[in-house]
Amino acid sequence: MIREGILGDDDPIEFIEGVLYQKMTNHPPHTLSTELTRVALEQVLLPGWFVNVQEPVTTLDSEPEPDVSVIRGTRRGFGGQHPGPGDVCLLVEVADDSLRRDRGVKKRAYARAALPVYWIVNLPGRQAEVYTGPADEPDYRHRQDYGPAESVPVVIDGRELGRLAVADLLP
Repeated sequence: MIREGILGDDDPIEFIEGVLYQKMTNHPPHTLSTELTRVALEQVLLPGWFVNVQEPVTTLDSEPEPDVSVIRGTRRGFGGQHPGPGDVCLLVEVADDSLRRDRGVKKRAYARAALPVYWIVNLPGRQAEVYTGPADEPDYRHRQDYGPAESVPVVIDGRELGRLAVADLLP
């Protein structure tokens, strides 16, 4: 559609499970939380990983643009393609108006692609929801919620690298 001129590169859409969805507007609290999450994750990552913000991840049937993603490799290693499921260890959606979509179609698409860890920084609920163990349904087997007084473990390749205070991720 982009090649044919129907859509432009900057059109606010995401391709999820074969359907085009209009992206939600990023309000200031959403933008702040996205940046706070990016900075916090960058502080605990080991070499060989990097953080993307609102960049595409390509799966078999989707190309979502998660608010934050942790990718294996180097940025230059993706000059000719977007990261795929084997490259991604953690996806984060910051949810305000998008909470229903993030808990629904996006969570399902991420589980179907076997993405190991999915966080929702839930702004209205003032919590972080952590989903792990993608299953065949497709859904995640485990959900753990962390409130503003708690810390979320950052698990990369099955190893906990550190913990992030939920309050530090919220506006």
